[in-house]
Amino acid sequence: MGHQFKNILRLPAEWEPQDAILLAWPHQHTDWRPILKQVTEVYSELAYQISRFEAVIIMAPELKPVRDALQKTDIDLSRIELFQVDTNDTWVRDFGPLTVFNNNNPQLLDFIFNGWGLKFPADKDNQATQNLYNTEVFRGIKMHACDLILEGGSIESDGSGTLLTTSACLLNPNRNPTLNKGELELKLSELLGFNHFLWLEHGWLAGDDTDSHVDTLARLCPDDTIVYVQCGDETDEHYPALQQMEQQLGRFRTQQGQPFRLLPLPWPQACYDGTERLPASYANFLIINKAILVPTYNDPADTLAIKIIGQAFPDREIIGIDCRPLIKQHGSLHCITMQLPQGVLS
Repeated sequence: MGHQFKNILRLPAEWEPQDAILLAWPHQHTDWRPILKQVTEVYSELAYQISRFEAVIIMAPELKPVRDALQKTDIDLSRIELFQVDTNDTWVRDFGPLTVFNNNNPQLLDFIFNGWGLKFPADKDNQATQNLYNTEVFRGIKMHACDLILEGGSIESDGSGTLLTTSACLLNPNRNPTLNKGELELKLSELLGFNHFLWLEHGWLAGDDTDSHVDTLARLCPDDTIVYVQCGDETDEHYPALQQMEQQLGRFRTQQGQPFRLLPLPWPQACYDGTERLPASYANFLIINKAILVPTYNDPADTLAIKIIGQAFPDREIIGIDCRPLIKQHGSLHCITMQLPQGVLS
């Protein structure tokens, strides 16, 4: 029975066809307030680029500022749907719905979000998926509330049962303290259909509030490929951990027992806000229909990062988005988006 259950349930890969990308818009009551104008421009550019390929669903406590911002762009407003939903912040990758396919039928899962281990207020964010669901945007798709603390940025799926994640985040006592590793694997298997677990034991970024989300470090890509952050600077504080992460990635095997094809991403120059180092990472890219949106940092390495991600996705347009305002709040492009796979809206 258990084996049969695994076959019918799966968390699709991000590169599978999508209906839309979900965004939570920055507003006055978020931590973006001091740089709200600059960050709104990033969101407007992001919404424009996504809308060239698929629909964009936007949650915001007030809709007028969103409309005002989008009207300044060339965006086709028929590709945008706005919903009034209050949020504490905008990291929808971590509090938005995860979509699983059960016998090829999409179902939404609403996990508990606790502000990355009670670091930040998250009461509104934790309710946002349910409040969005109540607007009936999902048109009859079932949603299941899960009794597990889990953020979308902490897991990577290949769509065929493989999970790539980090021990530092998922096994952190500030998330699910009553579950050990085996119990957590069982839960992830039951809820998301995983049966092949790749646990990264190394890797972190200075300025990261998430306890090492995998989507800032290493990403599963088609054809058994992993794109990952590589640090070649022995003087950099990240060098030892990222060298160990690279070695572990080299030891990982696919479900068929083969090594992964590994594509290292360049290391951007250190970015600071005052004396605080910011978590600039090229691994935090977003996969959409027919394109990849790559965070850039006005850095000499931007061009190489775009080229390498293009090697992982040779059939897609690769588009850079300047994410310097985003990393001031310690996240990047993937962290502020959540894909809704094909069938969720139609």
